[in-house]
Amino acid sequence: MRYNRHIILSEIGQKGQDKISAAKVLVIGAGGLGCPVLQYLTAAGVGIIGIVDFDIVSESNLQRQVLYGTTSLGKNKSEAAKTRLEDLNNTITINTYPEKLTHKNAISLFQQYDIIVDGTDNFATRYLVNDASIITKKPLVYAGIYKFEGQVSVFNYKNGPSYRCLFPNPPKEGTIPNCSEVGVLGVLPGIIGTFQANEVLKIILGIGEVISGKVLYYNALTNQTTILKINRSEDEIQKVKNSEPIFETLLMEDYCEISVEQISIKDVLQKKDYQLLDVREKNENPKIESARIIHIPLSELEKRTSEFPSDKQLVFFCQAGIKSKYAASIIKNSFSLREGAFEVEKRIQKK
Repeated sequence: MRYNRHIILSEIGQKGQDKISAAKVLVIGAGGLGCPVLQYLTAAGVGIIGIVDFDIVSESNLQRQVLYGTTSLGKNKSEAAKTRLEDLNNTITINTYPEKLTHKNAISLFQQYDIIVDGTDNFATRYLVNDASIITKKPLVYAGIYKFEGQVSVFNYKNGPSYRCLFPNPPKEGTIPNCSEVGVLGVLPGIIGTFQANEVLKIILGIGEVISGKVLYYNALTNQTTILKINRSEDEIQKVKNSEPIFETLLMEDYCEISVEQISIKDVLQKKDYQLLDVREKNENPKIESARIIHIPLSELEKRTSEFPSDKQLVFFCQAGIKSKYAASIIKNSFSLREGAFEVEKRIQKK
């Protein structure tokens, strides 16, 4: 009875539902994209679902990560997701991995599953997921979101292209903001995540046309969809395969993470020889007024170094810490603030 509406579909039937029940799917990230993917794959009866996420549920997640509620706040996302999902379907197996995905654990994890779903929100992990999928020969259901737009594709499927065939190299950290900096329409990850779940089921069932060799773009404001064709790059895929012998020794920094010195706003405000620099762009409406703060957009930073006070230690900050880390990486002997603009404004007002 649970799967009756699947079974009566001639394209699925009992054999198709048995395929779903025998499938093993690993979801990387239980955030905006991961939540709808997990909900629909659980409801569909995917036999074994793995959830990788080391993050905890925060109040700002609830606007779009509808798998969670206020009772989930402060809990690990993979564990909180499992609790909610088991109520939805207690006939399947849900494995949780409340840890960070790394080069050391990715290969062994991926080998245990049939399909990998990318629900990550940073480029370093995205490239890691892609490369591990190539090495383990697993199809990868990818998606990305930005403000009101989303994109979906399936990589490494039946000798199709990979993520690196579309984007060979990671962008410089800080050049592309995430949703914590620019915002995202709450329903968008639900729409795009459901697209991902649909691709997973099509792969399992062997029906329909899988979005391989192309990327589907969706605009929530106009309801327009655009499909871009992409080709497989043998050179890019071979580079990844060649890295297999040393893959587990690689670091996230080998992709696009930048290691910089960080400092807290509390420490900065206690010392007069520290100068705060707000590197948010003009369209982010930086409005904190204080003699302790200089506003220089990241895009203009290297051209305006003459405006840096020579007698003070520079400390960069932005909306959430992405741009500030990049700024600190290109300006020698500087710091990136641990906190974002909201905390700076709150502390400045108290002073």
